[in-house]
Amino acid sequence: MFSSRGAVLFLFLCLCWSSSKIVVAADDDSITDPIEVSALRSIKKSLVDDYSKLSNWNRGDPCTSNWTGVLCFNTTMDDGYLHLRELQLLNLNLSGNLSPEIGRLSYLTILDFMWNKISGSIPKEIGNIKSLELLLLNGNELTGSLPEELGYLPKLDRIQIDQNYISGSLPKSFANLNKTRHFHMNNNSISGQIPPELSRLPSLVHMLLDNNNLTGYLPPELSELPKLLILQLDNNNFEGTTIPASYSNMSKLLKLSLRNCSLQGPMPDLSRIPNLGYLDLSSNQLNGSIPPGRLSLNITTIKLSNNKLTGTIPSNFSGLPRLQRLFIANNSLSGSIPSSIWQSRTLNATETFILDFQNNNLTNISGSFNIPPNVTVRLRGNPFCLNTNAEQFCGSHSDDDNEIDRSTNSTLDCRAQSCPTDYEYSPTSPIRCFCAAPLLVGYRLKSPGLSYFPAYKNLFEEYMTSGLKLNLYQLDIDSFRWEKGPRLKMYLKLFPVYDNSSGNSYVFNASEVGRIRSMFTGWNIPDSDIFGPYELINFTLQGPYRDVFPPSRNSGISKAALAGIILGAIAGAVTISAIVSLLIVRAHMKNYHAISRRRHSSKTSIKIDGVRSFTYGEMALATNNFNSSTQIGQGGYGKVYKGILPDGTVVAVKRAQEGSLQGEKEFLTEIQFLSRLHHRNLVSLVGYCDEEGEQVLPLKLYIYLFIFQFSIKLIFAIAMFD
Repeated sequence: MFSSRGAVLFLFLCLCWSSSKIVVAADDDSITDPIEVSALRSIKKSLVDDYSKLSNWNRGDPCTSNWTGVLCFNTTMDDGYLHLRELQLLNLNLSGNLSPEIGRLSYLTILDFMWNKISGSIPKEIGNIKSLELLLLNGNELTGSLPEELGYLPKLDRIQIDQNYISGSLPKSFANLNKTRHFHMNNNSISGQIPPELSRLPSLVHMLLDNNNLTGYLPPELSELPKLLILQLDNNNFEGTTIPASYSNMSKLLKLSLRNCSLQGPMPDLSRIPNLGYLDLSSNQLNGSIPPGRLSLNITTIKLSNNKLTGTIPSNFSGLPRLQRLFIANNSLSGSIPSSIWQSRTLNATETFILDFQNNNLTNISGSFNIPPNVTVRLRGNPFCLNTNAEQFCGSHSDDDNEIDRSTNSTLDCRAQSCPTDYEYSPTSPIRCFCAAPLLVGYRLKSPGLSYFPAYKNLFEEYMTSGLKLNLYQLDIDSFRWEKGPRLKMYLKLFPVYDNSSGNSYVFNASEVGRIRSMFTGWNIPDSDIFGPYELINFTLQGPYRDVFPPSRNSGISKAALAGIILGAIAGAVTISAIVSLLIVRAHMKNYHAISRRRHSSKTSIKIDGVRSFTYGEMALATNNFNSSTQIGQGGYGKVYKGILPDGTVVAVKRAQEGSLQGEKEFLTEIQFLSRLHHRNLVSLVGYCDEEGEQVLPLKLYIYLFIFQFSIKLIFAIAMFD
């Protein structure tokens, strides 16, 4: 007669029939998909992690143990698993290669390896991630060509591969990227013709292909892109071809930059583009006169220097209220210079206006010689400077391309006190001498529609704080600097809100840090017409924020240790179960002849409602021929695989191993027993297979996990009897 404790133990042993090696998270009923766990381990293996940034990838479960850079969906999918949502490995000093196993992260929406030192090629398997929205690989040392497979990502919004060594041509398959809005592929070695097929892209807003080796001609069809805002193709070689006249019809265009592209022929009339804000056609071989039509009133920059333009300077450059730079140096322009171009402007203290007409054939200035404050007119190298002593026009001038500004944090009124390490005075806080710990953000405008930032500094602060949902005083632009491109690099400091009623008023809380970071890394800050696309260079967590995203910890016994104890107990229990089962099987084996591993068509004759007879071929198809990548458990009886039936049902397929095959009577008994096992109105046993020397039982995967998780609870129930 069994005691109550013995009865519980017996039931536990029955339920633990093949679960000794399944991987679970001890603190959660959910686990990460084993396929994705295996993929992550392969990814780590192919990387070189000199600074041990991924050291916690060896511990616990990716989704429940906070692996560095791994973000998961909060709930399980239909298969009962947690899945990766984002892989954020920005600026971790990683090198090595990208593993093709990345393609097995099939639920991923963001793949971010920006600003590392990763080499090798871009795996074509990334094309298997049909859920991918952001592909961020810029700032590495990647080589090889762009895989055609990337052109079949139906949800891709942004592809950033700039600042690598990518070569080869642009795949025509990219014309299939109907959801893609951002092509950022500048600063590589991409060659060949721009495929005219790209004109079919219905969502594209930014095409940045500058600083590559593109050749051929400029496709006129690009004018058909319905939403294109920025076309930036500087520093390519289009072999003396012309700028298509159709580009005058790009009604949405905000920026056209074709500097140093070996273009010739006339300059197109772009006056019909209503909101054009930035035009750079410099360093080509354009000839003929400047079209007389007035450009958009939004224009900030006109650069036509280093061409072969002739004729006069048209008066249509007058009355442009936002114009900051008008560069037409090193051409063959003649005649007079209309002073109305600068006399019509009234600038405030933060604005500047530079007109560069050097090295032309200009002989005179029509109108007043007076130059308003903050206006610079450069006329050196013109006949005008030979006939007059106008130093203000003909003197030397410094180059403004290296415009630098560093904000100063004035603390003259706060010297009686000082801030702790990693804290500093919030320079714009309404509370004087407020010490707080800022978040440090490296940020860059990749294709701004302006040439002089101080005039737009206040507008940028409003744009940034509005996008981040912060107060205006929480942002301090620590410094900014123009870089080659031109691009505008900034260092931002974000300060917490001062709240005297809060005991944590000097730092952001962890959830707010996470929210702000995700705004940058997910590109959730809305685009701006004037500031253009941006990129995150770094998001520095130091001082009180150093452990904002730590590996999970617990007081007392760790989760890893607890999981080890539980799994150890299960393994011990299953071992005992296996021994008892072996003795029973040996006793019955005396009454049966040896069973051939490959016996033919000895199907069990049984009919139970809801239980289906499967062929061996159907089971092999469901489990990818019992591939090891689908294995989710193993015991003394055999292995358990995750399978998917033709109707989409996800099942746990228990397959007997050689030497463990039961007699038909015992197999029939097990089928009858499992067919009666219910949980939440679900029939656990889906069917059976008993042919070709195989004994296979497909069960509902939820029930399989339920049985295993229930067995864990029974361990504690047994302990309670003590």
